[in-house]
Amino acid sequence: MKYIESIREGERVSGIYLCKQRQSAVTKNGKAYENMILQDKTGLADAKIWDPNSQGIEEFGALDYVEIVAEATSFQGALQLNVKRARKAREGEYDPADYLPVSEFDIEEMYRELMNYANQVREPHLRALLKDLFVDDADFIRAFKFHSAAKTVHHSFVGGLLEHTLSVCRLCEYYTKAYPFLNRDLLYTAAMCHDIGKVYELSDFPENDYTDEGQLLGHISMGSEMVGERARKISGFPKKLENELKHCILAHHGELEYGSPKKPALAEALALNLADNTDAKMETIKEIFRAAGQNQGWLGYNRLFESNLRRTTEV
Repeated sequence: MKYIESIREGERVSGIYLCKQRQSAVTKNGKAYENMILQDKTGLADAKIWDPNSQGIEEFGALDYVEIVAEATSFQGALQLNVKRARKAREGEYDPADYLPVSEFDIEEMYRELMNYANQVREPHLRALLKDLFVDDADFIRAFKFHSAAKTVHHSFVGGLLEHTLSVCRLCEYYTKAYPFLNRDLLYTAAMCHDIGKVYELSDFPENDYTDEGQLLGHISMGSEMVGERARKISGFPKKLENELKHCILAHHGELEYGSPKKPALAEALALNLADNTDAKMETIKEIFRAAGQNQGWLGYNRLFESNLRRTTEV
């Protein structure tokens, strides 16, 4: 089996991959074809079956492990597989561990570092809230450690939510040192809690897709609700402080068109938005470069960045 991250344009690919998504589509000329997303532990690949009625294409569905024969091509700078043959793999022909993308960093070490930020929070009510979530709630902790931070855009791997949250905390630590007027306790708590709703917005691996609740509510409002529920369990939790924390979560995408119900109205909410946006975009471009392999040229227009991208010239 050739891992997705090592596939290069022009190669003939033969191996077993997890079919994360499969969807019928029609070209502008009315010809039927199939869209697929294939996955292994190194990443995702867009795949097409241009002749779904071919004898070489057997029955299989989303979340099946599928043996394929394909040609690797490139579309708008991204890898695309043109699948010629496909069949559902039988049990024993694959190891599921090969198909779950996992953070390159140790999950337990990341969690210990994250808890160092929680331990620096001195305000008793915020400290109690973090303890309720990140120390006492075993089910939440398990989900938080192994969840992704997104379906596809960034940190879409096991441990991705934890990795992203830790990176946001690190950036917020810098902000508190550079701008001492920031409320460190509020900002650290908001950084740790800003994406907690994603443990319910997205399903577990290997599906890693939006849940019904996630589609209807979204992780921002879900996270705000979770904070409110936990705060109400803590005796004497100041309502003003609860609202400030919830505001940071509600505003962390920064703009209404990016899904935030509110725009930042507190300095801490603005700092959180900047940290979240920085890490999400830098991880996204890191993953784009990784998918491009040894390609040192221009990678094509990217809708997220609204720009054609390439690596920096090596001196």
